[in-house]
Amino acid sequence: MKKRESFNNKWGFVLACIGSAVGMGNIWMFPTRVSLYGGGSYLIPYFIFVILIGFTGVIGEMSFGRATKSGPVDAFGYACGTKGKRKLGEILGFIPVLGALAMAIGYTVVMGWILKYMIGAFTGSTLAPENVESFGAAFGSTASAFGNNLWQIIALAVGIIILMFGIGNGIEKANKILMPLFFILFIILAIYTACQPGAAEGYKYIFRIEPKVLADPKTWIYALGQAFFSLSVAGNGTLIYGSYLPDEENIPEAAEQVALFDTIAALLAALVIIPVMATTGAQLDQGGPGLMFIYLPALFKSMPGGRIIAMIFFVAVFFAGLSSLINLYEAPIATIQEKLGLNRKLSCGVIAGIGVIVSICIQGIVSGWMDVLSIYICPLGAGLAGIMFFWVCGKKYVEEQVNLGREKKFTDKFLPICKYVYCPICILVLILGIALGGIG
Repeated sequence: MKKRESFNNKWGFVLACIGSAVGMGNIWMFPTRVSLYGGGSYLIPYFIFVILIGFTGVIGEMSFGRATKSGPVDAFGYACGTKGKRKLGEILGFIPVLGALAMAIGYTVVMGWILKYMIGAFTGSTLAPENVESFGAAFGSTASAFGNNLWQIIALAVGIIILMFGIGNGIEKANKILMPLFFILFIILAIYTACQPGAAEGYKYIFRIEPKVLADPKTWIYALGQAFFSLSVAGNGTLIYGSYLPDEENIPEAAEQVALFDTIAALLAALVIIPVMATTGAQLDQGGPGLMFIYLPALFKSMPGGRIIAMIFFVAVFFAGLSSLINLYEAPIATIQEKLGLNRKLSCGVIAGIGVIVSICIQGIVSGWMDVLSIYICPLGAGLAGIMFFWVCGKKYVEEQVNLGREKKFTDKFLPICKYVYCPICILVLILGIALGGIG
């Protein structure tokens, strides 16, 4: 049997996991949520949920993947196989795999937008419109049905080429470049922003605490959603990366670093975007693509050195998006390899073909496409992975896997918290998402 690929070292794995977690949610949603829900009043519950999910779901999915040395299909199959129901487990395992593929296809559309705006920042076309309405019209044209085919295909090709090189030579090496550069570029932006007149008002807003807002259930609900989706617990990406991790590595320590750097990335985005808005007196009350492709370019145009800032910003965003894209495509590619026995490059080609065709066809409906996935499929996949590992595999198995590579045993409270707090949280995120039209 061919030896399974693995990451070359712990930091390669950690950077890849950070790359999977750092994405558009950190950049176009987190600053908006901080702004809408009272700055520090939002940060307190957000930090609490990051710690909770990081030390339960993230550790669980990493450990489950490493234990079974497989993707979600065979991992779920193993869990249910202990109860004589392997086929049922494999069928359930296809839910997070198909969810990852569908999310990757939607992300491909977004990456096409980002690539077009990144290149346009260098050529001047990104900042060419005269006012906010013109920026909105330009983005509307790009985001329309069949409105951005070429850039979208190029973005997908870049991600697939990296994936064809495999785990150590592809995913790991790419993230060792992409993630440090992402943080360096955003630190540069944060320093530049700090030097702008009026930025101090943005900082005051970010870190102020309002007891009334802190007591509002909505603040906690949206902080939960942001933390949950930001840490990429969905039963696919984190699990598949864990499957490439050697037994000698300390998973709880790695999960701590992933949660820490993902939070730093989100805070950096807030420290750039909220003060930038404050310098112009604009109110940050809209997140999502509109923030990144309409309002921020319009602001960059009005700032000193705006073209350079736009270049740095969109390059950094492209790096963050590309690291997430390759993570999302990895689970379906690995599944093709495991279940059909195809080699790495052929598996990448099959998934790329599906990605090209479907992503081109959904350009005009990608917002609804991503909403369905985030509301229904992601929490369902995370919940299924949690139930399989924490409930079905049993206490002895879970504790053995979590403590592999550790000198000191991880806390005895880990499994009860995962079973009775984390798994119900996955169900709660699903219910709240359906009730509120999405909380991620």
